[in-house]
Amino acid sequence: MKKRFITGLLVICLLSVSAVPVTQAFGFGDILKVGGISILIDKFSGQLNGFINTLTFKHGAGSDYATKVVPILSFGDGGYIGAAQVIGSQELIDRTQAVVQIEGDFSGRTFRVKALIPIDSKNPVNFSRVNGVGVSAIIDVKI
Repeated sequence: MKKRFITGLLVICLLSVSAVPVTQAFGFGDILKVGGISILIDKFSGQLNGFINTLTFKHGAGSDYATKVVPILSFGDGGYIGAAQVIGSQELIDRTQAVVQIEGDFSGRTFRVKALIPIDSKNPVNFSRVNGVGVSAIIDVKI
């Protein structure tokens, strides 16, 4: 059991590190933060999802669609890891494993664009888009 946990933690750390831009320098402490935050997102995704649903219903913006909190895999500028709440039919939400965030600048640096794409894998290299799923909330944790 302990060996499985350590192996899982290592895999999460390695996958999470691949989401941090290669142009940004980071140390071992940042790697541990990314891995730790990834574990916390997985562990508390249900509670985060419930909090977001309560928050939106409280402000008259609730929905009858299925929701789930998944990790965000970021590409582009910044040193952030976080999570997103996705929304859609239950079947499509069950297929959604993460959200890819791709960042870029438009018109010089006048506009910063973030594309949020629900995907069917936590692997940032091999995935497919899940059409019919949207992003309804974002949870950021600064590293």
